[in-house]
Amino acid sequence: MAPFLWEQHCCLPLHHTARIGELARYPLGSYLSVNVGYSAQTTTDSLALLHQFRDQASADPRFRLVERRADIGADDAIALAFDLEDSAPLGGDLDNVEMFYRLGVRSLLPSYNHANAAGCGCLDTEDTGLTGYGKDLVRKLNEVGVFADGSHCSRRTGLDIATNTAVPMIYSHSNFAALWEHPRNISDDQARACAETGGVIGINGVGIFLGHNAPDDHAARLAAMADHIRYGVDLVGLDHIGIGSDYSFDGREFNDEIRDNPGAFSEAYTKWGPLQWVPPENLLGESGAPGLDELLADRGFHRAERAAIFGGNFARVAGQVWRD
Repeated sequence: MAPFLWEQHCCLPLHHTARIGELARYPLGSYLSVNVGYSAQTTTDSLALLHQFRDQASADPRFRLVERRADIGADDAIALAFDLEDSAPLGGDLDNVEMFYRLGVRSLLPSYNHANAAGCGCLDTEDTGLTGYGKDLVRKLNEVGVFADGSHCSRRTGLDIATNTAVPMIYSHSNFAALWEHPRNISDDQARACAETGGVIGINGVGIFLGHNAPDDHAARLAAMADHIRYGVDLVGLDHIGIGSDYSFDGREFNDEIRDNPGAFSEAYTKWGPLQWVPPENLLGESGAPGLDELLADRGFHRAERAAIFGGNFARVAGQVWRD
């Protein structure tokens, strides 16, 4: 029996054409956190997406909107919550964290790739970390019960989140720079600081963050995910590694955005060709080929350890951070 899957970050198109039904490629019983905005979205934009996704999910019996932790884990439905990949959709008003929480947002990161009012991004050449507003944001996330997420942030910003949070922080979808040097991957110091808060690092399946982005490198991407998991467990311990594959159902549109707006992403994104991803079917081996679960078993992880990585660890910290 495959383990329970907690997918801490995946993406649908961020406009009205998006359809929640695409998420049914994940197995029933999973928990999914779906992005509803990053630096390009205003408060109005992200609220419109949230209401659209919630309406679609409410009308589809395959999905259950997460209002509280007890909504997660039913075998006959996918539990659905949401995340923000930048603080821009807050519109500078920290009280909006509470509003987004009521609509199902359970994870938020201060900055996406580049500096904003909250802090620096991973592509900034000057790294000054969290601003005063960013520190206030972390405190507000703690108060409301939303994960403070260091993915896409600069190294110092990530370290500052760990210093300023009173509850476990996360990296929802970040790999290790020690295995593949890319500005989106995190340092060992960031990983240790996250673990010291009690937090969890979700390993992603994005080709350019794994070092295997050729269209035919399917097996290599999956093996690299397993390698990052093995490295993370050896570095910070089993309790602090999870899954945040960053699979993009909007892959074609996202690649078009990278091509048409290279200044927003830098050569670290653009030089590898169109981005490739590990799809949902490859996580638990539902595609007919060996999946990540089997690769982890081959690397010596027994069933209980794999269950912790695939879902138990993020579920545990949700119990410590979320309000309900």
